Amino acid sequence: MKKIFVFSLAFLLASTPFCMFAQSSNEILPGAYQTEQYIPLLQNKRVGVFTNHTAMVDKKHLIDTLLAQGIHIQKIFTPEHGLRGTADAGEETKDGMDPKTGIKVVSLYGKKYGPDATDLEDIDILLFDIQDVGARFYTYISSLQYFMEAAKENNKPLIILDRPNPNGHYVDGPVLEKGFSSFVGKNTVPIVYGMTIGEYATMLNGEDWLKARSNKDWSLTIIPCKNYDHNSMYTIAIAPSPNLPDMNSIYWYPTTCLVEGTIMSEGRGTPHAFAYIGHPLIANKGFEFKPISRVGATQPKLKDQTCYGWDLTKTKAPNNKINIELFIEMFDAFSQRDSFFIHTTGNTPRDYYFNKLAGNSKLMGQIQSGVSATAIRASWKKGITKFKKIRKQYLLYNDFE
Repeated sequence: MKKIFVFSLAFLLASTPFCMFAQSSNEILPGAYQTEQYIPLLQNKRVGVFTNHTAMVDKKHLIDTLLAQGIHIQKIFTPEHGLRGTADAGEETKDGMDPKTGIKVVSLYGKKYGPDATDLEDIDILLFDIQDVGARFYTYISSLQYFMEAAKENNKPLIILDRPNPNGHYVDGPVLEKGFSSFVGKNTVPIVYGMTIGEYATMLNGEDWLKARSNKDWSLTIIPCKNYDHNSMYTIAIAPSPNLPDMNSIYWYPTTCLVEGTIMSEGRGTPHAFAYIGHPLIANKGFEFKPISRVGATQPKLKDQTCYGWDLTKTKAPNNKINIELFIEMFDAFSQRDSFFIHTTGNTPRDYYFNKLAGNSKLMGQIQSGVSATAIRASWKKGITKFKKIRKQYLLYNDFE
């Protein structure tokens, strides 16, 4: 029987010694704030922490919170963009030492995506805390999977401090087909899966999607959020990665990340990545921008070229669907449609990065063939319905339907 523990919030007491923060009765609080639930589990143990800059507990980082409570952190593991969240998308990050604490830092975005047995041999328990944005191609959930696989394979107990999903109030998009599994989408889930990272973790384990030997003694513990459900419109206080600078970009991201698979700029190298979209060849658009080298986007697509296109900072993102209509509009506005979707040296469906983002080759073909947005959306329905039945089994919070 799989060991998965979800701590109940019903017994929280404000007088608990580890409850360090003044909290309003209905404020949404990530799992990391529930210190009385996980600090005792870490005491007198060598702890490995997977985290980055997003793991804040009130105004203090999780690392500092743990150290202040006398917890021994043996190692820090980091995902794409590194511990400080400033590395470029796709940039390999390296092992090192955290200059502030002197703790060893192991990069899980470069030479390897998950810790190996050597990394874990001097660790007693693992802790995971990172802010997700709820889109399948946002790589933190792939890092979560590799981390869970290593924990299970090496029988290291894992505690996940859950965080609200800012796009957790709907499910939409094509479900990934197995032949298109990659680091930007590993499992058969829609682009927008409507689950917190803790819920997603229980699904990974419960559906046996982890590539690890069955281990009945392995334990997975989820520390849930407080006052959150899937109707919540949660606002992230800190940018989860350098090219998602604000909530508008986060809401547009499930739609406009698909632009990464095209010849157009998705706005990297501007203050509003994933909200500025364009290309030098786009006509009849009054908005213009120029991608330049910036922190987190040192070599953006179409660098130093004037692009014309869409300013989505002035347009509210749809709050319950991917705007496939907008993407079709972008395709139709580009004069050289045969070169719109970029690919590597090969010409197979998997050589197109767009297909990895979409999770199949069907969507690209539909757009190229002029299939309507209504028909495209209808083609997603069967897969979404099947996924929702699976998803329901693993929800920790009240659903939006």
